[in-house]
Amino acid sequence: MAICFGAMFPIVNPFSTAPLFVSLTAEMSPEQIRRQALKGCLYGFAILMVFLLLGARISNFFGISVPGIRVAGGLIIAAVGYRMLFPKPKAPVASQDKGPPQSIEIAFTPIAMPSLAGPGSISVVLAGATRIRSFPVDDWVPILAGVTVGLAATFVIAFIVLRGAGSLVRFLGHNGIDAMTRIFGFLLMCISMEFLLGGIAEFYGISRA
Repeated sequence: MAICFGAMFPIVNPFSTAPLFVSLTAEMSPEQIRRQALKGCLYGFAILMVFLLLGARISNFFGISVPGIRVAGGLIIAAVGYRMLFPKPKAPVASQDKGPPQSIEIAFTPIAMPSLAGPGSISVVLAGATRIRSFPVDDWVPILAGVTVGLAATFVIAFIVLRGAGSLVRFLGHNGIDAMTRIFGFLLMCISMEFLLGGIAEFYGISRA
């Protein structure tokens, strides 16, 4: 569970989603903000659980090997981490743009996907799902249970962050959010290297100490 949480939390990174969530819910009531945060986290959790439970079947259907998934996942995570570590300058927002109307649903898109459950987190779960299939069948249930608890803990914290996103952005400021995003970007780059090296070593049958 701890390993799953440690791998997933930096890439889900609700802190980087907080400014977007604040801007999209600017005209919503506190109850609507809470509902959108809850639904966004539930949607994100459900998306990743689908890939966790069906990931092995998806990889078998398309004939994708575990090393291939690990290398591809490492490349995707590296791209996400690089963009977080070296973000592009944001375009100025027009002053008359005051956010979406209150009736617009933002929970699934863009909060759940691609912000919380994006390509990086999906690739991590997909690689984990295929990896689990390499263990004995008797070990699947406790492993899946541990991964599920780790994912649930990740999205519980994500909900807390999004629920208090307004206060968080005001407390940390844009510079603080930017610094935290860059730190998570660096962690993702490190995780991506582990995926890449692990996939290459597994493909060539090299034992890693």
